[in-house]
Amino acid sequence: MDGKIELSPEQSDWIKSVSVVKKLRKHRYLLQEGDICTQHAFVSKGCLRSYSVDCDGKEHIVKFAAENWWIGDRPSLQSGEPAKLNIDAVEDSEVVLFSKQDFDLICQKIPVFNDMVNDLLQSAYNASQNRILANISLSSYEKYEYFLQRYPDFALRIPQSMIASYLGISPETLSRARGQIVSK
Repeated sequence: MDGKIELSPEQSDWIKSVSVVKKLRKHRYLLQEGDICTQHAFVSKGCLRSYSVDCDGKEHIVKFAAENWWIGDRPSLQSGEPAKLNIDAVEDSEVVLFSKQDFDLICQKIPVFNDMVNDLLQSAYNASQNRILANISLSSYEKYEYFLQRYPDFALRIPQSMIASYLGISPETLSRARGQIVSK
């Protein structure tokens, strides 16, 4: 858990004492739309996705989170309003959960942890902005190429239908884009 920051043994033990490790089998939910998100989730093993389902039953994937990434429905966590996202395991996974109160206390008491969280939030904001720009300005082929450049290991771990949903394209269009890349 402390791979990116250095913690004293006491700090590490305290963080472990206020966290809960949860194992999720593939396709099991961590959070369902309509529930209140009450915990921060750190992915220690596996891969999860956050997504919404539209009125036609079509999934729209917002984010994937693999090892050493955080995942949650931040607006629900911050406001206490019902979650708009579902979060489930793409593969057998393990997450470390922190209540909002414990997480806030860790950030308050361990400045290096707080700095890490702020850096991650800034990176997530930047990634989100870059993704929006890519979605409105790139062709389907370019979106897939951009995805492969940013997340090369995801292409091997995540079903193509989920990648297509994340990119906002049909599975058939993704298949054509993959064919163009292979033929290069």
